[in-house]
Amino acid sequence: MNKYFLYARKSTDVEDKQILSIEAQITELRAYAKQEKLEIIEELIEKQSAKIPGRPIFNEMLEKIENGEANGILAWNPDRLARNSVDGGRVIFLLDCGPLQSLKFPTFWCDNTSQGKFMLNIAFGQSKYYVDSLSDNTKRGLRQKVRRGEYPSLAPIGYLNDPRNKSIFVDKKKSVIIKKMFELYAQNNSRLEDISHFLAQQGITSKNGKDLKRDRISYILSNPFYVGLFRYSKEIHEGKHQPIISKKIFDKVQEILKQRGRPHHQAKNQPQPYCGLLHCKCGMMITAENKIKIQKNGNIHNYIYYQENQKQRNV
Repeated sequence: MNKYFLYARKSTDVEDKQILSIEAQITELRAYAKQEKLEIIEELIEKQSAKIPGRPIFNEMLEKIENGEANGILAWNPDRLARNSVDGGRVIFLLDCGPLQSLKFPTFWCDNTSQGKFMLNIAFGQSKYYVDSLSDNTKRGLRQKVRRGEYPSLAPIGYLNDPRNKSIFVDKKKSVIIKKMFELYAQNNSRLEDISHFLAQQGITSKNGKDLKRDRISYILSNPFYVGLFRYSKEIHEGKHQPIISKKIFDKVQEILKQRGRPHHQAKNQPQPYCGLLHCKCGMMITAENKIKIQKNGNIHNYIYYQENQKQRNV
């Protein structure tokens, strides 16, 4: 007599939301097993997508079947077992080799025959096609949303998502703080750390309650969303949302970020005034070196330091 694993799976992915829940699957499968007089040795429950290989409980079940602990699987539908070609192929291969003798589904006929495996292969293929087409349809929908000027993602700080009509609107409280943040940085008297402290004082911090890091502040300051634009697929699109920062302030902030983030270094061997003309009292020639100093208020200063040529001394 065949021994079966009862396998129930529920994914959190969108395409599985209409599938029977775990509790409903278990109830239906128990009733089916009793009706068909199937011996269930273990009930296995997994809450993970089957779009890609790597489900731990599913893999453990197949390993137990290979070790002879059971030789049958009871599931609600073939798409509960696999929605990718790797897992589907493993199930069919176990049927071919013999460790897996029987597959039972209340919603699908499948005998361990050439015709049964052919139908099972088609069912697995349909499951994979459903996932692939859903992904294509989702991407197409996102592209259309972008064409309409709608940002297809979570709203940045200063805005909120409206789940009712899937739009984005201004957060009246935090938008004032973000606007002040841009204005402070545009004065060119504040560092990124200063802006982070300012936001913390206004209640805007990381998830763990700490000050936002420099790269996070820089990302916010360079986000074109605040002037009515948004990035998608490495391109800039015009959005339908309300801007909270003027283009003049935003451009000023970008100029400061560029100036501070990419200091212009002169070439090491670039000739400097007095080089080749001055000598140390010991006879060594004087060379020049560029140095950059960043003050606490964010200002950047360039200096030229003259010193004797150490390379000549070491010759």
